[in-house]
Amino acid sequence: MNFLRYHWFDLAIFLAIVLAIALYAIQPSGMTLVLWLSLGSLFLHQIEEWRYPGYFPGMLNTALFSSDIPDRYPLNANSGMIVNVFFGWGSYVLAALFWRQAIWLAFATMMVSIGNIVAHTFIFNIKGKILYNPGLITSWLCFVPIVYFFFDMVIVEHLATPLDWFIGIGIGVILNYFCVCKMIIWLADRNTPYVFPGSFLFPNSQKN
Repeated sequence: MNFLRYHWFDLAIFLAIVLAIALYAIQPSGMTLVLWLSLGSLFLHQIEEWRYPGYFPGMLNTALFSSDIPDRYPLNANSGMIVNVFFGWGSYVLAALFWRQAIWLAFATMMVSIGNIVAHTFIFNIKGKILYNPGLITSWLCFVPIVYFFFDMVIVEHLATPLDWFIGIGIGVILNYFCVCKMIIWLADRNTPYVFPGSFLFPNSQKN
C-alpha cells in the first residue's frame, strides 16, 4: 500500500497506454467513446499533476493553504491517493461502464472535470500568483473538449431527463466538495508519516 501511495500516478501512465490500445482495438463510438476518453484524460491530468512536472501537491499546499509544511499538510501522500484513485478512478470508470443505466454518473464526472478546469485555470494561479500550475495544460487540452462533446451529445441526442441533470450535477457538486476539498482537510495530519519528497514540492516552497 505504501508503494501505491507514492506511485499510483505511475500506474496511471501504464493504464493510459492500456486504455489507448483497448480503444484502438475495440473502436467504441458515441457516448461510450467519450466517457472512456474522459477516463484517459483523467490519467493524463494526474500524470501532469503528480509526475511531469509533478509538483502539484506542494503547489496546492503552498498556494491554496499557505502551509508552513507543504511536504505533508494539509494534502499528504495518503489523502492524495484516496482522492485520486478511489474517488477519481472509481467514479470515472463507473460512468464509462454504466452510463446507459445511469447517465447521471457521467454528469457527476463531468462536474469533476469542470471543477478541475476552474481550479487550475483561475484558483491556483490567482492564489499562488503564478501563470502555470501542474494540471493546467491537460485541463484545457483534455477536459475542455471532452466536457463540450459530452454535453453536446447529451443535448442533441436527448440522452438525459431533467432528473438526470439534477441528480448528476448534484452528485458532481458533492464529489467536488466532499470527496476532493473536504477529504483533504479531513485526512490532514501535521504529523503524518506520508510525506512528499522534494520533487513533489512547489519550486518556490522548497526553501521553506
